Amino acid sequence: MIRLTKVSKAYLEGDRRRHVLRGVDVHIREGEWVALLGPSGSGKTTLLNLVGGLDTPDEGVVSVAGQAISDLSERARALYRRAGVGFIFQFFNLLPTLTVLENLLLPTELGGMDRTVAKRRAIHLLERVGLGDRRDSFPDVLSGGERQRVAVARSLVHEPPLVLADEPTGNLDAETGAGVLALMEELLRESGRTLLMVTHSDEWASRADRVLTLRGGTLHELPAAGR
Repeated sequence: MIRLTKVSKAYLEGDRRRHVLRGVDVHIREGEWVALLGPSGSGKTTLLNLVGGLDTPDEGVVSVAGQAISDLSERARALYRRAGVGFIFQFFNLLPTLTVLENLLLPTELGGMDRTVAKRRAIHLLERVGLGDRRDSFPDVLSGGERQRVAVARSLVHEPPLVLADEPTGNLDAETGAGVLALMEELLRESGRTLLMVTHSDEWASRADRVLTLRGGTLHELPAAGR
């Protein structure tokens, strides 16, 4: 599903280049759940952005479902994200001027999904995340946990094969975060989607199929016995 081959990435900071990824190689199979750990600034979000087509590597190849997305044009990468990837971020990223339902419908409209089908799918997902009665509410009246549940539903509404999550519970208290993780597990496991998630949560790492750690720009797999 996901394959990174000798991927390197650096950023210019003043007159110096800071290397965050150095020759990273990894293969993530279809339907696999992978937790990505590492200290702040280690390049976890950078790696996620490369897989999501939000950025391109300086060297190496990023392939998803057999397609080298690192070689695509900016427009082609936008189309790839629109159709093939669901994103869940730490800070929800809901549009405040749209209702909950409208926030879910937006990616389907951008992707050209039939509106009747999209609305049926969005309402079903809102019911699954326990917010069927809040579809006409605006994000600012929702709690943090409710907003993140909307974000989870939004990431799935266009039925992407791949979901990328960047600290999705990092802005929530422990109890609320555990509830969001349980919801993600229920929805994603039953649909067989591939998940790559940046996290500091030991609880999430224990649920993942594999745990990768990023340190010094290189990627390592944490043995099961060490979790």
